[in-house]
Amino acid sequence: MRSHKVIEIRNLTSSTYVIRMEKNDFTFKTGQYITLGFSGSIDRREYSIYSSENDNFLEVLIKEVENGLVSKKLKRCKPGDYLDVDGPFGHFSLEESEIGRKKFLFIATGTGISPIHSFVETHPEMDYQVLHGVRIEEEAYEKDSYPNGKYILCTSREKSGDYHGRVTDYLMKNPIPSDTVCYLCGNCHMIYEAYDILEKQGISLGPIHTEVYF
Repeated sequence: MRSHKVIEIRNLTSSTYVIRMEKNDFTFKTGQYITLGFSGSIDRREYSIYSSENDNFLEVLIKEVENGLVSKKLKRCKPGDYLDVDGPFGHFSLEESEIGRKKFLFIATGTGISPIHSFVETHPEMDYQVLHGVRIEEEAYEKDSYPNGKYILCTSREKSGDYHGRVTDYLMKNPIPSDTVCYLCGNCHMIYEAYDILEKQGISLGPIHTEVYF
């Protein structure tokens, strides 16, 4: 367990925010997650790392959960506070041998974009496309950080995105080349449905990587 000093809080919406902390000597592999909580508290939650391996700070993307104990407390933290970080954990990571020679499709819903943001910030040289499903455009967290043409926003409750509908609707109407390496991160319903769609489109089991957000 390490204590990390909070540098800033970045509010993206009324309920979603990014905490930036000092990185110190913390190392991780892009796609991994940490447990986070106030120093001295037993209450902690798991959050995927949002920042790049190469950044000199550590960031997590958090959505405040109604009746959520930790997410509400963390939203009130301020620069200078100390948070306890444990980890990194997890195996939702890129295969180094594929980064320069494969085409990637990253599919996310909501804050499931967090590890994908870390992927593309760490390896901007990748040949990739991000498909992000949200309800409204406001939830397209920092979409301007992605290069033009690399990020497709699917909005289910308004027509302000690049595609009106769910990411699974987009996948059915826009088949994916069978040699694409796919990473799915978000709610379990999207993952199960997208997994089936991709399999039917000829994506073999090996190239599909998943991480479920509850």
